[in-house]
Amino acid sequence: MKLIKSLATAALALGVASAAMAEDKTKVGFVFVGPVGDGGWTYEHNQGRLAVEAEFGDKVETVFVESVPEGADSERVMTQMALEGADLIFTTSFGYMDPTINVASKFPNVKFEHATGYKRADNVSTYSARFYEGRAVQGLIAGNITKSNIIGYIGSFPIPEVIRGINSAYIQAKKVNPDVEFKIVWAYTWFDPAKEADAAKALIEQGADVILQHTDSTAPQAAAAEAGNVYTFGQASDMAEYAPMPRVSSIIDNWAPYYIERTKAVMDGTWTSTDTWAGIGAGMVGIGEITDAVPADVKEAALALKAAIASGDVHPFTGPLNKQDGSAWLAEGEVADDGTLAGLNFYVEGITGEIPQ
Repeated sequence: MKLIKSLATAALALGVASAAMAEDKTKVGFVFVGPVGDGGWTYEHNQGRLAVEAEFGDKVETVFVESVPEGADSERVMTQMALEGADLIFTTSFGYMDPTINVASKFPNVKFEHATGYKRADNVSTYSARFYEGRAVQGLIAGNITKSNIIGYIGSFPIPEVIRGINSAYIQAKKVNPDVEFKIVWAYTWFDPAKEADAAKALIEQGADVILQHTDSTAPQAAAAEAGNVYTFGQASDMAEYAPMPRVSSIIDNWAPYYIERTKAVMDGTWTSTDTWAGIGAGMVGIGEITDAVPADVKEAALALKAAIASGDVHPFTGPLNKQDGSAWLAEGEVADDGTLAGLNFYVEGITGEIPQ
């Protein structure tokens, strides 16, 4: 009888300990705008989630919901995560901004991190990467390798983040090739392979032999491969399955260090609301391998530009630069400030077409 009681006591103690361990786990949620298998934006955010699991093991539990539309649907998903005990929630698309703020106001003890937005609260941080730094490197390569002098650009939505990228790529392309022309197609989606493929085909039909994209799938790569003799760049992740052609390099978003750092801050009680905007120098923006489809001297120049941006010796938005209408923007040697860049809503001189409203 004593043995049975001892075993029962031990089992009870083990159960209590297990429950305590479960309660001690930090629960981290992720809201994704696309599928984790998109090969681009959401894929890399999910890699960051997996890095959190690898770093903290059984001290954390991560949950995610993929392909969540921006708007009311995302607010419901965030609310459910908070109700189910999430301590920290990463909301990973610009259109989640207002829903994040709304839900955070109802759950003041939950920490929220919103990607690419600008609205903060005591329990809401914002974070983004200086993608425009990577676009500058792409622009240098694109301007050098185009034979038609027409570079196509697939835009997602006409928000400052995307407009910055278009301008940055154009500035560098124009520096190395004064005859270069940009043609822009707006897909009005972050992830829709059919729309992205159609956009790429439309640009190729207009004479573009280089395609850049600010959308998340590999569909433009496939369209370029089918067309032949068209260069592309991976977006958000390496998309190396299309190397060495048409994909000749890529911008890689590396979220893992940030996700680990912010999760640790929640775990040790040091989390505060912050705004993070990091780039090549901090490792949040990477440049994927530049393949041998790019001439050696162009590759060397691209890597030199990458190094100069990383060190701070070069800023992609350095004057003299005019706005599209010819009015002065930045004087010789003047660098655009972060406030202007964060709200950028105009093209630089030389880009044709209007930004949709």
